Amino acid sequence: MTVAVIAFDGMTPFHLSVPCLVFGRLMNEPGLPQFHVRVCAADPVPLSTAAGFAITPEFGLDGLDGADIVIMPAWHDDGRDASGPLLDALRNAKVRGARMVGLCLGAFPLAQAGLLDGKSAATHWSMADVLSARYPKVKVDREVLYVDDGGVLTSAGVAAGLDCCLFLLRQLAGAEVANRVARRLLVAPHRQGGQAQFIERPLPVSGSDGRFADVLACVTANLGMDHNIDALAERAAMSRRNFTRHFRQATGTSFKQWLLNQRLAHAQGMLEKSEASIDVVAQEAGFGTALSLRQHFRASLQTSPSAYRKLFRQQAELLK
Repeated sequence: MTVAVIAFDGMTPFHLSVPCLVFGRLMNEPGLPQFHVRVCAADPVPLSTAAGFAITPEFGLDGLDGADIVIMPAWHDDGRDASGPLLDALRNAKVRGARMVGLCLGAFPLAQAGLLDGKSAATHWSMADVLSARYPKVKVDREVLYVDDGGVLTSAGVAAGLDCCLFLLRQLAGAEVANRVARRLLVAPHRQGGQAQFIERPLPVSGSDGRFADVLACVTANLGMDHNIDALAERAAMSRRNFTRHFRQATGTSFKQWLLNQRLAHAQGMLEKSEASIDVVAQEAGFGTALSLRQHFRASLQTSPSAYRKLFRQQAELLK
């Protein structure tokens, strides 16, 4: 697959590096699917950067032609209007069927091009009100890290761009590949969700988390078992109230929702990598029955386990 990443005069290099890292250099390893990354200049080259050096991309906006994924990794801090040629290139890419991505303030050119009309979208919190006021047809969500709605992905600021790109990589190449790339980047591999599904913050696991981290690591390794908050709090040497408060502070969500997310992620991994039946997947992921697994898949991912497995296999064939 070809990934076109748009660069512009005055951009911050970090924003440009995010999709290039996820889909570019780190993917050039044995056993990983190959993406062809094109950095495309939206302005005359060389392009200045906020870091004090200039870059000269190999492609201009013609590099968007034929791209499967088009990423607008940032935009000017004042949210200024994009140029006519850039807007035309974005619209043409969408009409062709390219997957469109706007990271951080990259939502602004997508919105100006009309690609976010009627859709939910995320952007940096400091500019969410501006985006909403300027483009009232866009449903701006100020709380989420990123959102996938109708083939258009948008994310909140800076680090959320990594989450968004890893989420897209997971959709295209599966959990194992996304986890492998995330480990190289030393970031969380995914934040559970799907189409128009908003992502909770993952649990940061490190040695400094002590008994609390050990308890949650044990839960993650034994998702097929029942888990009781009182028992977990006791193992962590905390009261139930303290455990619940500490958990929400660490993860941004409740234990019940976090556990569901972990079980869904485990089920997705099994569906991607194994031929196990839906019943076996349901048991090992902790859903108990195939019916329960199907219900949770439908509610969270808007698809069924069988359809998810079929779609993943189709995507995997495309990336060979």
